[in-house]
Amino acid sequence: MRVGVITGTGTYALRGFGEAAPEEVTSPYGTALVARGEIDGVEVLHLSRHGEGHRRLSNHVPHRANIAALGQLGAEGVLAVTVCGAVDPDVELGSLIVFDDLHFLSNRLADGSLCTFFTEPGQPRRGHWIFERPFSEELRSAFAAGAEAAGHHSRDGGCYGHVDGPRFNARAEIRGLAACGVTAVSQTAGPEAVLCGEAGLPYALLGYATDYANGVMAEATPVERLLELIERSTETFASTLAAALPRLAQAEPRPPGVVYRFEE
Repeated sequence: MRVGVITGTGTYALRGFGEAAPEEVTSPYGTALVARGEIDGVEVLHLSRHGEGHRRLSNHVPHRANIAALGQLGAEGVLAVTVCGAVDPDVELGSLIVFDDLHFLSNRLADGSLCTFFTEPGQPRRGHWIFERPFSEELRSAFAAGAEAAGHHSRDGGCYGHVDGPRFNARAEIRGLAACGVTAVSQTAGPEAVLCGEAGLPYALLGYATDYANGVMAEATPVERLLELIERSTETFASTLAAALPRLAQAEPRPPGVVYRFEE
């Protein structure tokens, strides 16, 4: 199986995969940098959202180009990781969350445009993504099993909340998200989930809690603690992915839901 792996803050390369230098992939939505590697017979297409040195903030990530590039290179599924701020006070900092639901009401990209590949009337393969759960169960299971094998505690299930960056959220905003049942938030994975859904690419998201979002606790998480946990997340994600990917060697994950298309 050929698997796309998307990493975020703190993880700009995948150790141990023998990946080559990233290559530029051109799509109708712009270019993306994708590195190729392999682990235990699984071909990996690695894409760093922010790039080395965190060149791109969350509002600079070219989501449509990224997902289109993975599709063009033949990805059959996408594993994504993100550091995140816990909205649920029961989430332990430094722990993993295998998300199973999504809160992304705005459904917009950073430039204000709608988050969709279907931008023109009459566009071939245009349609509606219809689903009950937005994340692939087969890929979620691989994440959960990989975390256990690597010795990391993970929470099976949780609602991922996509928030606009690059600023962090105010207390009132977090209270609203908590009322909606959001477990943790970050600034990049909402568009990935939607665009993978439209592209028919199975997608799963693993979060690592680096801080409590504003107002969740009586005292804010110190910035020093946040930075320490971002650094620790790199190894946690690397070992979890190294254990999860071999489980997908013979897998044939199904996209969640269907895309009801008008020109099939």
